[in-house]
Amino acid sequence: MFQPDLFAAAPRVRPDAASPTAMDLPAVLDRLSATCERPRYSFMVLQLIAQASDRTGWAGPWIERDGRRLSVRDWLSEALSPVARRDPRRLGLAARARAELEKAGTLPADPDAAQAAIEAEVQHRIRLSGRTNVSRAVSELVRAGLVRRHYQGFRVDHHNRGAQRHAVYAVTEEARRALLPGG
Repeated sequence: MFQPDLFAAAPRVRPDAASPTAMDLPAVLDRLSATCERPRYSFMVLQLIAQASDRTGWAGPWIERDGRRLSVRDWLSEALSPVARRDPRRLGLAARARAELEKAGTLPADPDAAQAAIEAEVQHRIRLSGRTNVSRAVSELVRAGLVRRHYQGFRVDHHNRGAQRHAVYAVTEEARRALLPGG
């Protein structure tokens, strides 16, 4: 038996129909400002993901820079940490780190060693909060339709099982063309 509606020809597209315009950088910024809580931070994350991605647009789960191998979230967090240098909250964070090291009895007596220990603790805390900020920004970029995200290591029989999932980010093709016009 022949059912004609299963084999119907696809509707024809009018040749003079306007094609959607390609996304440019102002359109990316407009979309970010409409969908993101912190559009400037999200733009920095998007730009870094685009730069870290390979030719296919995928970044992660590992980024190798300066002879070090970091997860993509740690790399993004470290890349964005200089932005926090001038933040007044950093001084409060250093004071809290000093107080906690003194309370635990792990603050060295030597002033230079104490300063190095405090700075290491501050960097550790900034990295942890930076990972959270990066994840939040990527979630906003996914909602904006500029990034796709998946995780490696989520399957039980995978070599990286045990909830040790690592994020992999991909900039969409339209965003990639807007961010890297020559690439």
